[in-house]
Amino acid sequence: MTVAHAIPSLLHRNVSPAHSAAGMRTVVGYMRSHVHARAVSGGTGKELLDRWCVAPMGSGLVERKRAWVAVPRALSEDGSLEFSKVSDEVAESPSAEYKHWDGMTARLAESATVAFLLLQLPQIILNTQNLMSGNNVALTAIPWMGQLTGLLGNLSLLSYFAGKRERGATVVQALGVLSTGVVITQLALGGAMPYPIYLGTAAVVVVGLLFNWLSYFNKLSLTLWQLWLDSVTVGGLTFLPQIMWSTFVPYISPSILPGTSFGTIALLLVILNRLNKLPPAALKFYTGLSAWTATLLFMWGPVAQAWSNYLNPSNIEGLSVLTILLAMTGNGLLLPRALFTRDLMWFTGSSWGTLLQGWGILLTMFIFQVVNDVLFYGVSVVLALYLGLMFVNDSKAYSLKNPIKPLIELVTGSRST
Repeated sequence: MTVAHAIPSLLHRNVSPAHSAAGMRTVVGYMRSHVHARAVSGGTGKELLDRWCVAPMGSGLVERKRAWVAVPRALSEDGSLEFSKVSDEVAESPSAEYKHWDGMTARLAESATVAFLLLQLPQIILNTQNLMSGNNVALTAIPWMGQLTGLLGNLSLLSYFAGKRERGATVVQALGVLSTGVVITQLALGGAMPYPIYLGTAAVVVVGLLFNWLSYFNKLSLTLWQLWLDSVTVGGLTFLPQIMWSTFVPYISPSILPGTSFGTIALLLVILNRLNKLPPAALKFYTGLSAWTATLLFMWGPVAQAWSNYLNPSNIEGLSVLTILLAMTGNGLLLPRALFTRDLMWFTGSSWGTLLQGWGILLTMFIFQVVNDVLFYGVSVVLALYLGLMFVNDSKAYSLKNPIKPLIELVTGSRST
């Protein structure tokens, strides 16, 4: 794949005039990297060794500079960027451990599709049985606000991972949207979710899935895609604080102030961005705002479920243990890839899903004796061993001295010494 072929892919997401200058600097950096790589490798150009990094975030491409960066190693057949970690000072071929762990994390992320495909199936079956028997009260064990939060988070993250061309994570988010959509449909049918809110959510989901599908296959105009991303930013930042506030009603007074306040701020940022009035620091913040808002939406789902379990422990039996285990497994399979690519946003969401949406909810079920000791402690030990092996293998792949340094690199964004 030559630079001439790569440039259209790099500019594809740079849909806003505000990002045009950054996009051109990114392309120049990419070309410099290509020339430098050919000089180092004797003209092969297989490794890109320079201080430029292309990072698809939100509505456009932004470049990053740092001492130890992720740079595009190659463009895969589907046009996605494959990333590798290289030093500015020393150009070395990837080690066998690096190549092995790179492939392994990619396979683990793709295998998470199976877990997420089955994730809501036990809960859907249980809900169906309750609906058919007329036991609609059991559906109240599933807080519709938590399900709605998770669904909108999945929908927003779908746009993020589709932009990054992370195929495994993109499929996972799409499955999350579809399966959670079935659950909230059951809640609406059982009277456990307000019907007007359900209809509005269904409309957003249909439009979101259609736009993401068309965009992924380059069949959507850049204007419509930018409009969708702006809508995701405003909608996410409006809904997130509002749902957080509403979770604790009636312990706090009902209010629409959180949603309207943050929604107004988000709308102002969108307008300023369109007018090219955002200073560089604000532009950088705005670029990652949508993805981080989506992550927080996804993370709030299990918080709402844990709060519901605390308030109504008698309804915990309405939860499916298998669904909880599948959630923990699916997110856990995504964790190694998120760590390997040093994607802090991805790692934050997946670790939250593993430790709280999975193990944390299982803990509440154990406390109220819905699951037995053998299951809880067995799952806890397996999870601890898995996480330990993940850090050990990642540190070996990057030739780091101890298993803690991958986490340090992830948080700081720089190479551990």
